[in-house]
Amino acid sequence: MNLEKLSQWLIDTDNDFAYISDPISIAYFTGYSMDPHERIFALLAFKDQAPFIFAPELNVEEAKNSAWDGDVYGYLDHQDPWQKIADLVKKHVSNPQKAAIEKSFLSVERLEELRRVFPSVDFSGNVSPFIAKSRLIKTPEEVEQLKAAGAEADFAFQIGFNALRNGVTERYVAGQIDYQLKLQKGVMHTSFETIVQAGTNAANPHLGPTMNKIEPNELVLFDLGTMHNGYASDSSRTVAYGTPTEKEKEIYEIDREAQQAAIDAAKPGMTAGELDAIARDIITKAGYGEYFIHRLGHGIGMNVHEFPQIMEGNDVVLEEGMCFSIEPGIYIPNVAGVRIEDCGVVTKNGFETFTHTDKELKYIPVKD
Repeated sequence: MNLEKLSQWLIDTDNDFAYISDPISIAYFTGYSMDPHERIFALLAFKDQAPFIFAPELNVEEAKNSAWDGDVYGYLDHQDPWQKIADLVKKHVSNPQKAAIEKSFLSVERLEELRRVFPSVDFSGNVSPFIAKSRLIKTPEEVEQLKAAGAEADFAFQIGFNALRNGVTERYVAGQIDYQLKLQKGVMHTSFETIVQAGTNAANPHLGPTMNKIEPNELVLFDLGTMHNGYASDSSRTVAYGTPTEKEKEIYEIDREAQQAAIDAAKPGMTAGELDAIARDIITKAGYGEYFIHRLGHGIGMNVHEFPQIMEGNDVVLEEGMCFSIEPGIYIPNVAGVRIEDCGVVTKNGFETFTHTDKELKYIPVKD
């Protein structure tokens, strides 16, 4: 069905073919997933001809034995892949004039190679927005995969909480999470680098784990996710290791209130900007608006970040089946940082989260 819609899009936009090269996009349309590293990997789609996968020769048999039931063509490392692509395309379209590419993904260097072997083709078509819109509404089957990824994230939080003790580093705790995910759950890929930030480090949202040592009586922020059958999870929790200050307790409760209010309010028919405002207004009225320095949320699916963007000024109307994060944060430099995040799906009547780790401030006993 997705490929039929792609063919119709090519007809509607008068493009003779589409060159799709983001491995996530290829997996979405074909069911075949792999990392080509530096080699050429693409899906070639046409108005009224069967699409085909083009891959390194060492992946051809794997692709043929995957969920993909179409043609697969390969190339050897010493061959010119671009000329082979041109020859194959011209067997499907004798005199191509217009083509679409993923402008959000394709490098300039590779676009120049396409222009070299297709000197008469106009590559101004952009298929990226069509793909993003196609992936916006998840099927029930996709939602089940996202729920399973969420359950893995819940497991990861418990590993992280249990790993906290005096003197261990943020990287040690993050490493324990990643190791136990592999060992106990068979999770071979996280959806991004596991983040553990203690004390004032958490006020820098994307600093990542450092060699900073965990000390008693500070907040510790966890941001983590896994890949489950090609679908991502992404969730954040902030816990107290020992006894936090009254200021830290205050900002935690404000952030928790803002996040829960947004979860409770999310429903079909409202805009992304309206949902952002619900959480942002609570934090702003409490006097911490200047410390909420990012959007409320982002879409999630086969990528950990995709459409829609839940942010101020976005008039996209929420629909049943849209999946995204709700993650307000308060980050006070040299004091502390708090973020609480759940991804979920818009349902007929509201919003169902994929992660369920408790959000009452959790106190982790100090351990030597």
